[in-house]
Amino acid sequence: MKEHNNTKLTVIKLIHTVVWCVMVSAIFYIIYAGIFDRVDILVWFCIGLVLIEGTVLLICKGKCPLTLVGRKYTNNHEIGFDIFLPRWLAKNNKVIFSVLFLIGLVLVLLRVL
Repeated sequence: MKEHNNTKLTVIKLIHTVVWCVMVSAIFYIIYAGIFDRVDILVWFCIGLVLIEGTVLLICKGKCPLTLVGRKYTNNHEIGFDIFLPRWLAKNNKVIFSVLFLIGLVLVLLRVL
C-alpha cells in the first residue's frame, strides 16, 4: 500500500510541476509581450489563465488543489512535498510570481492604453 501511495504522490508531483511550468511560462510571456510590445491574443489568454489560477487559489484558501490531493498520500506536509521545486522556491512561489505577473500586467496595460 505504501508503494502505491508513493507512486500516486510522484504522479501528483509531476503533474503539479508541469502545471507550474506552464503558469510560469505564461507569466514570462506576459512580461516579454509588455517589454517588446507584442500584445496579441496569446497575451490575453495567458492573463486569463493566471487570473483563473488566482481564483482557484482563492477558493482553496491559498492552497493548490494538487497540494490538497497530495496530502492524502503522505504524512509529510512540509513546504514543497507536492512539487519538484527547490524548497525555497516552493516557499516563496506565490510572492515571486505574483509580483512578476503584476509587473507584466502593468507593462501590457501601458502598451494598450
